Amino acid sequence: MSCGCKTSGDSAHSCGPKKTANGCENVNTCGNSYKLSVFDWLSNINNPAPNRCDFVEVRFKNDRKSFYKNVNNIPLHIGSVVTVESSPGHDVGVVSLTGELVKIQMKKKKFSEESALKIYRQANQKDLEVWQEARKKEDGVKLEARKIAQRLSLEMKVTDVEYQGDASKITFYYTADTRVDFRQLIKDYAGAFRTKIDMKQIGFRQEAAKVGGIGSCGRELCCSTWLTDFRSVNTNVARYQQLSINPQKLAGQCGKLKCCLNYELDSYLDALSDFPSSSTTLETEKGKAFCIKIDVFKKKMWFAYVESSIAWYDFDIDLVKKLISKNKRGEKTLPLEELKQPETSIHTIDLIQENNVDRFEKKNRGNRNRNNQNKQHNGNQQGQGQKRNKPERTERSEKTENPNAHSGNQPKAQKQHPQQKAAVEKVAGSTDADKKPQNNPNKKKFKKKYPPKKDKNA
Repeated sequence: MSCGCKTSGDSAHSCGPKKTANGCENVNTCGNSYKLSVFDWLSNINNPAPNRCDFVEVRFKNDRKSFYKNVNNIPLHIGSVVTVESSPGHDVGVVSLTGELVKIQMKKKKFSEESALKIYRQANQKDLEVWQEARKKEDGVKLEARKIAQRLSLEMKVTDVEYQGDASKITFYYTADTRVDFRQLIKDYAGAFRTKIDMKQIGFRQEAAKVGGIGSCGRELCCSTWLTDFRSVNTNVARYQQLSINPQKLAGQCGKLKCCLNYELDSYLDALSDFPSSSTTLETEKGKAFCIKIDVFKKKMWFAYVESSIAWYDFDIDLVKKLISKNKRGEKTLPLEELKQPETSIHTIDLIQENNVDRFEKKNRGNRNRNNQNKQHNGNQQGQGQKRNKPERTERSEKTENPNAHSGNQPKAQKQHPQQKAAVEKVAGSTDADKKPQNNPNKKKFKKKYPPKKDKNA
């Protein structure tokens, strides 16, 4: 990360001090360039000079942000790399928001203007080189820090390491379930890395936000993209939404319940306000019946008898309210079997044909091939009809009577002597005379074909 643009994950990338005056050309102001960014919908509007805001939002590694005062009135834009005040020394960051929206963000996060630090200058080439060299060391320092903590048998996990811009301080982010004694650990870290050490404990959700990843929905984690406040999530949220209490499905990458369970909770609570209580019991002539299931979307409730809870009967909530009011008057309702109305089958038409496996195949392909073959066959017959004479007609009749005479399975006929041909024709003539009086039901019936019209110009 050097300028906040789309290549901000690469520490070797730098837009340089020349481009920072007008901002990096690769910065996407709609919020896709870096984590937890704010959409600047006033970026195309020029504010008047007297009402100019002197504060800017500066982003550091991952999701760490802070507000600084532009004392020297430096022309800054989103993506400008700046050198800011720090304790000790100075730090290097990227401007993530400017203009009037900065005041709104400061008010939202309850950041006082008196505690804002100063912006020294735009980062020069020396500041960028020191900053990038420090960023390259972070992965190796993190592995070494984990080995030292494991050697001291401390129940903690070093999640992330961040160097300050001038490489004068290292901040270690860690997670732990209990309190950790850092007296010996800080001494070992100072001796190994030869710089000032700062330890910060974060929660498991903050750890997931820093590491990042893809959720079960297929999108990037909410905590690493836009979610800033972590509300408490308990199992009652899953019960209101009729979800099975399965820790493997309800837990996120942080090991806690998913934050997205709170997103639709208000809608479910509004829908459940029209439902009777889930502990409702009905007094029927056959016995007591209790509620066993609720469907929020279909607005139905399932009931079953206390004595035999195998059979379930679903009713609309309007009917259930009438039955409850009837029980309050001291009257028993009819058995659930009689109250159950037969369901009318709804005939649906699949216009998109999603259930058809062969919906992408070309249909009637065989019929088209047959039609093309018939057309070609008819065209050949018409072309040969003009040249047809009497000897050809006799040969054609012989071919129709013996359709399998020239099939591919039989061997080709050899040349015969003229006397042998005459003998064969006599035998064939006698067989045809015998077959004439018999009516063969399997014989193919050919349609009568009219001879083609003679061409006068021929």
